[in-house]
Amino acid sequence: MKAINLKEKHAAFTNKWHPHQIAQVDDMQVILAKIQGEFVWHSHENEDELFQVLKGTLYMQFRDRTEVVQEGEIIVVPRGVEHCPSTKDDEEVHLLLFEKLTTAHTGTVQHPITQTKYPKI
Repeated sequence: MKAINLKEKHAAFTNKWHPHQIAQVDDMQVILAKIQGEFVWHSHENEDELFQVLKGTLYMQFRDRTEVVQEGEIIVVPRGVEHCPSTKDDEEVHLLLFEKLTTAHTGTVQHPITQTKYPKI
């Protein structure tokens, strides 16, 4: 049991849209990610996702609206809800995510950006 420095962990990688696992809590994982631009529309049939913005502004698009999530805020996307995370003006946004170990990166959508393994850092 040691403290985890989120800034140091974020500094350890540069890839965008490539989650990195920093901890496990029971059947959940804590993930860090850097994002820039627009992701892919997807949903997770059986899992909720929690996004915390550590740096920048996240635009969480839903089919009927976009929620703006500022630094220091969280948003929970319920299972089954189609969503598409994005950023604006080429901003790099740093996220912490909390989700089940079974959560697939892009749900059932297969895309070149889809990751199947999250490196542990």
